[in-house]
Amino acid sequence: LTQMSAPTILRHIHLPGITPFSLAQSIQQRLVRQFLEYKALISSPSTPSPLPPPPDPTILTFTPTPVYTLGRREHDTLTPSQTSLLKSPLHPLNPESWKEIKNSNKVEPEYAEIVETQRGGQTTFHGPGQLVVYPILDLRSNFPKFPKGISVRCYVHLLESTTIATLGRWSIKGVRTENPGVWEESGERKIAALGVHLRRNVTSYGVGLNVQTDLRWFDRIVACGLVGKGVTSM
Repeated sequence: LTQMSAPTILRHIHLPGITPFSLAQSIQQRLVRQFLEYKALISSPSTPSPLPPPPDPTILTFTPTPVYTLGRREHDTLTPSQTSLLKSPLHPLNPESWKEIKNSNKVEPEYAEIVETQRGGQTTFHGPGQLVVYPILDLRSNFPKFPKGISVRCYVHLLESTTIATLGRWSIKGVRTENPGVWEESGERKIAALGVHLRRNVTSYGVGLNVQTDLRWFDRIVACGLVGKGVTSM
């Protein structure tokens, strides 16, 4: 069975305001599941004819409530003292802005969650003042520029290139280094973290771009496991 080719539609879902990380993650998981179910359908002996259209590749963007996310290799590695430190309150530099977050989302923005994820990489922080970008797509799909799909290496390179181009629109020079993510020009401070997960070539997770992030949250961790390196914000 073959499927008629059609223009690729890139759907964008943006969650307004400050979104609980658990909600964003559940939406991501649902989108991934749609791709996996479709792939299972077209590979089964009883594949329907004609084939239903595949799910649209989607970019999910949001700004989350404070959360420390752990990469898949770090599950169950935090000591009690590390857990206590990450869960201790961080008092706001601008109380009025946090009051607005509290009222609109019914959360305590001075406290961070700790969430184990399936992405690559090590511990990082996501929270207010940050834009998180999660593309959910099948790397083996027939894209106009990549008719045979793209490799994981090319996909990561594309995420970095897109982030660098976005920074360039605000006259900020982002660069690649030997370390993952996107860095400011000196290569000493990371401005965007990058970590992805693939299951049957379906992507999840992605980029966390510091736009106006309270960088004190990062003082509690060795961001992405890189000793001696710092973080910065747009």
